[in-house]
Amino acid sequence: MPAQQPTLDPRLLRAFLAVAEELHFTRAAARLYVAQQALSRDIRRLERELGADLFVRTTRQVTLTADGERLLPYARRVLEAQDELLSAFTRGQRERPLLVDVNSPGLISGRVLDRARELAPGSELMARFESGLTGAAGEMLAGRLDASFGRFAGLDPVLWARLEQQPVRYEPMAVVLPEDHHLAALDEVPLAALAGETVYAGAGNPRTLEWTDLARHLFEGRDIELAPPAPVAVGAEEFRRVMARTRIPVLAVVQFPAMPETVLKPLIDPVPLSPVSLVWRKGLVHPGIDALRRAAVELAGEEGWLRCPAEGWIPATDALIMMSHS
Repeated sequence: MPAQQPTLDPRLLRAFLAVAEELHFTRAAARLYVAQQALSRDIRRLERELGADLFVRTTRQVTLTADGERLLPYARRVLEAQDELLSAFTRGQRERPLLVDVNSPGLISGRVLDRARELAPGSELMARFESGLTGAAGEMLAGRLDASFGRFAGLDPVLWARLEQQPVRYEPMAVVLPEDHHLAALDEVPLAALAGETVYAGAGNPRTLEWTDLARHLFEGRDIELAPPAPVAVGAEEFRRVMARTRIPVLAVVQFPAMPETVLKPLIDPVPLSPVSLVWRKGLVHPGIDALRRAAVELAGEEGWLRCPAEGWIPATDALIMMSHS
């Protein structure tokens, strides 16, 4: 039986080609909408798989080695063939509207979408307002949705191979309180102050399993009880009514939209972080996806969204996923 031929991920060849053409890792990373650290990892992986050094790196310049020069025409032919294949089968896909779930108005996902529309004025990017990456993942895999935002590590790992993700932000978390709650007067709420409290985090909602799982990690060992399943309150007035009746604090993020008769307070000591990624179906080719990725990189760079604060808290699995793709 003949030995199985090794395979190369075209993404690694695309990383190589960008560096070979730019001869500059920072410019190549910007061209690919990835962090320089992630690009360097891809180049090292390609060199390991080929068993050859492809670049000579100094503090002043980047140059191709003899093996890099030899690989260059092959890489161009492979990627040109891939682009032709994708173009032949996705021409209609490129012209249709791109459906993007931004969860709800006022979140950072909406800002990424707004910037993407500026970057791709010839494409139609249409917002959808659903709740939860778990639910959105099913819609994406069924072809009813193209992109969404949320905690990628909270998805079932069997889905990871069918989806792509790009880190967008370590988003600080907060708590929504009735305006007359005993903690409402604080500027920031230490996590220890929630000991003995019951806090709602979407338990029972099948579309937001990743958020409830994040809450469980956060509450563990802190004497904070996860509120039992309850129907989802839709709309500001319903949220106000349910909050007034139950008086149960709600776990949220600092960008959570204002709700009547409530206050939003950042959590501290430590600062819990919600890892937000842009997520889309693997193999999807559309200029709107390119614009969303570029928009996420631009905004993260301008506002420091991917700087993880020293006092921040994040589950280990989430940290690994965010760092390995950023």
